[in-house]
Amino acid sequence: MTQEILEAVKEAKEQSKPRNFTQSIDIIINIKDLDVKKPENRFDEEVALPNGRGKDINIGVIGDGELAVQAKNAGIDLVLSKEDLEELGKDRKAAKKMANITDSFVAQADMMPVVGRFLGPILGPRKKMPKPVPASVKLDPLLERLQSTIKVGVKAQPSIQVLVGTQDMNDQAIAENIETVLAVLDRNLEKGRNQIKSMFIKTTMGSVVRVI
Repeated sequence: MTQEILEAVKEAKEQSKPRNFTQSIDIIINIKDLDVKKPENRFDEEVALPNGRGKDINIGVIGDGELAVQAKNAGIDLVLSKEDLEELGKDRKAAKKMANITDSFVAQADMMPVVGRFLGPILGPRKKMPKPVPASVKLDPLLERLQSTIKVGVKAQPSIQVLVGTQDMNDQAIAENIETVLAVLDRNLEKGRNQIKSMFIKTTMGSVVRVI
């Protein structure tokens, strides 16, 4: 299937009109013979794309002491202390704004109860609850991994749409990222990628290109 994927990536790029921003490239997969009403048929897996997402995401770190120092040294703009969480708990508008512009969160494990209390109602529905980590964690490798991580899953519908790169990445790199997503299907579906009903590739503002 690799050749078909490469050709579809190339076509999706060529069809896309120039924009004043770097467009993302998504893959859309429709799955057949899957009853999503059965819990055992749903899955949600975090996957590190081998060639990255193509552009950085905004990460927020919740912690104190050494973890906060590491976050600031790593160039993280949003580093929240317990006091900051309490302030955000009082200002729902500010909390929502912060949640909307931050893609992913990491939190010191022993601060998760405070996070749940003050930010749970805002981060929960946005599927942005923090990844808990020990206070002693080495933050740089984790942040690097988060920059290339996407979530691949099936919940209410037997379909998946995920980011696999950006239009300025080379076609082969995007194709390798797509193969990584397909490997998730192989792990979680009874017949793996043979259960794909149809698959499409598109840029953010472009039309869909059928792969299969």
